[in-house]
Amino acid sequence: MRDSKALLLNSDFPALKRGKTDILQLNLGYLCNLSCQHCHVNAGPKRTELMARATMQTALQLAAQVGATTLDLTGGAPELNPDFRWLVTAARQQGLHIINRCNLTVLLLAGQHDTVAFLAAQQVEITASLPCYLEANVDAQRGKGVFQDSLTALRQLNALGYGQEGTGLVLNLAYNPQGAVLPPPQAALEQAYKQYLQSEFGIRFNRLFTLTNMPIQRFGAVLQASGEFGRYLALLKHAHQPANLEHVMCRSLLSVDWQGFVYDCDFNQLLDLPLAGRRTHIEDLLNQASIPDDIRVADHCYGCTAGQGSSCQGGLA
Repeated sequence: MRDSKALLLNSDFPALKRGKTDILQLNLGYLCNLSCQHCHVNAGPKRTELMARATMQTALQLAAQVGATTLDLTGGAPELNPDFRWLVTAARQQGLHIINRCNLTVLLLAGQHDTVAFLAAQQVEITASLPCYLEANVDAQRGKGVFQDSLTALRQLNALGYGQEGTGLVLNLAYNPQGAVLPPPQAALEQAYKQYLQSEFGIRFNRLFTLTNMPIQRFGAVLQASGEFGRYLALLKHAHQPANLEHVMCRSLLSVDWQGFVYDCDFNQLLDLPLAGRRTHIEDLLNQASIPDDIRVADHCYGCTAGQGSSCQGGLA
């Protein structure tokens, strides 16, 4: 797989400074039941990297030290980490809000039959990947049968109150474009999703997050192989909106990889651009008075500021 890192480092992206850390994002490992083309972590069924419970315990200590309010769990499929439920339970006991980034189909695997009930009991917010509301587009991007499996999982979530008004169980969907284009305006696409999924399948959800595909890892390699890398990067730069710099996720988030090393964001993690330019473990941060406030930037950062902007919570503008 072609590495895009060298094509991104010579960058004119504006300097950024960190604010207060509200979110600790933990990558619980690269194991996943899917191998999606747009996946920036190159996750899949054959990956073996998984965060250990000891690392999770240290992460909870760090969350308390920095005053984070939210634990954002990602992967791979975070539910496949054997200590996933232990972590969610411990974090909730600590008073943290939990976001689980779910591919939906994982909820249908053997051994996951009661995961939906567990998530509901723990009041976990779910951000679920559904890159289109049309079956052909989803299956083209994620694999044959994924759309129908996703609908089955969404019905299970709805049945327990997720996405339903008054339950407090938040279900958000995440959209990724197909190919080297920017996502459309979030508000209009959300209405299209809601209308279609409700009328055709009776499915409800709270919000839609539009996410820009990052030119790194698997998607970066696809762009290079097709000769589209330069054009896509130029598209991101041309669409840069300086106002989005105020709200990019790296200013309020720390990203922790499966081994416990710390980065400014999930994308820097996969590019091996460590916090403050040196390999730093969460245990190191426990012994520091403050977190370095200079944020590592490169040309992939234009993916977060292009157009309406893009973050883990969707569009910025």
